[in-house]
Amino acid sequence: MRSLKALASISWLATRQLEKLADALTMTRHDKRSIIFSDKSSPESAYILFSGVARITCDNRKGRRTTVIMVAPGLIPALPRAVDGVTYNFRCEAVTMCQVGTIELNSFVMICLGIGSAPFKLLGGNFLGSWDRVQLRRANFIGCTLEERLALTLLDLSENFGVPSPRGTRLTVSVRHGDLAELVGASRPRVTEHLLEFTQKHLISWQNRHLLVDREGLKGLLMEGAP
Repeated sequence: MRSLKALASISWLATRQLEKLADALTMTRHDKRSIIFSDKSSPESAYILFSGVARITCDNRKGRRTTVIMVAPGLIPALPRAVDGVTYNFRCEAVTMCQVGTIELNSFVMICLGIGSAPFKLLGGNFLGSWDRVQLRRANFIGCTLEERLALTLLDLSENFGVPSPRGTRLTVSVRHGDLAELVGASRPRVTEHLLEFTQKHLISWQNRHLLVDREGLKGLLMEGAP
């Protein structure tokens, strides 16, 4: 209880809630450089760092593991959702000896907010989830060619505005070359040049002024450039 009250990220909970949380936690110790959890672990758990220093790492575009954020004692941030066309392999690692409390996510949200985890995740995903994806996209753009940036953007648009069709995923919104140029940070003529190449490779096509995207083909293109 004393340790929970000392953690700034959950100190706003009432004493009764902290007592319930303390009873529900499963405590574990993690040696220096060990993996606490990864994006392959169950997404239905919450983790609280009681002591020590942890970090969240991922693979960069060159396949090297890099530190994203250092984690101080408190609630460990949930790992970002997967993004089509990008493999990050996120994981939380112990920098020093760490003591971690784990609790089933639904129980954690119920104790803290009095609601189930399903509606909480829906609200969080709709309210803040898009910004999370924007940050992941932009961070990944740094090491990408224009061809790869354009492929990632088309995958994102087809996920948000696409409907299945026999020839691919059809975008329900009008996509102008100028809009794509702004999204990928390039000139309109260069984007048009790459779109022509995508058309020749049958990665995209047009049907009644609607853009059709071959999602699997674009993912394959991105995998060719990955280590």
